[in-house]
Formats: sequence, structure tokens, C-alpha cells
Amino acid sequence: MDKEKQGIHHEDLALKTAAQYFGEELLRFMGVPGVVALAAPTETVKLEARKMYQDFNYVMEGGYWVHLEFESDLITLEDLRRFREYEASTSRTHRVAVVTYVICSSRVTEPVTELAEGINVYRVRVIRMRSRDGDKVFAGLEEKRRNGGKVQKAELVPLLLTPLMSSRLSVRERIVKSLEILQEEEAAVTGLEMEKMQAVLYTFADKFLSAGDLEQVKEMIAMTRLGQMLVEDGIARGIEQGIEQGIALTKRVLRLSAKGFTRDQIAEDCGIGRKEVDDILREEEDL
Repeated sequence: MDKEKQGIHHEDLALKTAAQYFGEELLRFMGVPGVVALAAPTETVKLEARKMYQDFNYVMEGGYWVHLEFESDLITLEDLRRFREYEASTSRTHRVAVVTYVICSSRVTEPVTELAEGINVYRVRVIRMRSRDGDKVFAGLEEKRRNGGKVQKAELVPLLLTPLMSSRLSVRERIVKSLEILQEEEAAVTGLEMEKMQAVLYTFADKFLSAGDLEQVKEMIAMTRLGQMLVEDGIARGIEQGIEQGIALTKRVLRLSAKGFTRDQIAEDCGIGRKEVDDILREEEDL
């Protein structure tokens, strides 16, 4: 299925969040050369007004753009045609050179990287997350902490990608371990950055873990500021929905009463008790 027609997948959402907030550290960890100057537009409108949504773009020092695409499945020739179209439109619109990197988390050992059509050959550069060792990420951080070193943000960003890497640990163990390290090293990042890091890991947990394993992650998230925000948001939404439902119910009771329905008939039609109907009509009479 054409990716442009699909909804946002969990994995795409997590990686886009990481790219948005931790681009410089993320590119350095993945070995992408150059220095990020700023984030670039990811939406291109063609003449027929069809929008093409790229996963993420960076303007690099030197003026060229780095275009990131996140793929959890096979890279197909159709994907390469889509990436080529993105590059061509972006290059012409913004008058820049574009290099596409595909962040691939599938188990494919030899992904397709070239598309030869006519006299032209189009290429992308693939970064395979499965070839990265998540255990080394954890070991490096643990050694630095053990020696009393101060952990930097750039050293925490790779934790966000450990669910996609190879490891002797299960995905649940990797996510839990990453959340624990983040909580212990919260001084290395801002409050907003910590919330985004936790959100990325929780999104991966929601995608990869069973209901039972997910519960442990939910318990950890609940103790964080992100968890508090989710709870507060849930309460706020609940109150808002309750108010809206109450207004709708009152309007329905008043409308049926105006049509001459008895209070017992109104109660039966609205699925509420007679006392509640009486209270609504009494409040209306008192206004």
C-alpha cells in the first residue's frame, strides 16, 4: 500500500519525534556526516495539489538537505520511486541538493538501495538499526556512570532506538532499562526533552509489547511527568465530554417536553430516571 495513503504508524511517529527534538545527536549516532543547521519543511505541494509527506528533512551546514525516511518493512522499488520523487520536487522547489537516508528496522540483511531506470541510477543510503548493538549502548552508559562521569544528552538519545537494535535483552527489558536510565539522568536534558524521550519509548512499547508486558511500562510512565500529563489530559477530556453529554441530554429532554411527551415517556426515551427528568425540567423552570 502507498505510504502516503496510510495512517501514521507507531514506529514512524516515534522516530519522527526523535528526529524533531534530537536531530543533531541522532544523526551523529547513526553516522550521518555534516552539521544540522535547522529542520526543513517536509510537505511538498505539486502542481496537481497532491501533498507529499516526507518523514523528516534537515538543512545542513553547507546548504544541502538530509532527507530521512523510516521504514519498518522491506524497501521496495516503489518506495525508491517515491523517495526519488520527493528528492526531485524538494530539490526543484527549494533549489538544494538532497541526500536521502532510509532508517531501516526490518530484519532484511541486504535492503534494496538502487533504482536503475533508463540511463539514470537513483540511490539512497540505508542505515540498518538491526546491525546496531543495543547492549553496547547500555554498557557504555553504565561504565561512564560507574566511573562518576557526567552523562550528556547525546549519550542518552541512542536509548530511544534500542528497541529497534539487536540485543540479548528482550524488547520489554530494553525499554524498561532505557526508561530507568532516563529517570536517573534527568538532569542531562530539559523537562520537555525528557517528556519526548519517554513518549518515544512508550510508543515503541505500545507497538511491540504484549498487553502484560505493556503494563509494567505503563506503571513506570505513570510515575513520570509525562504520565501525570496523560492522566490530567484524560481527566480534562472526561470532564469536557461529561459537560457535552449533559448539555445534549438537557436539550433532548426539553425538546421532548415541548412536544408534549410525559415525564415518564421522556425518561424511557432518554434512558434516564424519572427523578433526573424532573430535576432537568425544574432547573429550566427556575431560569
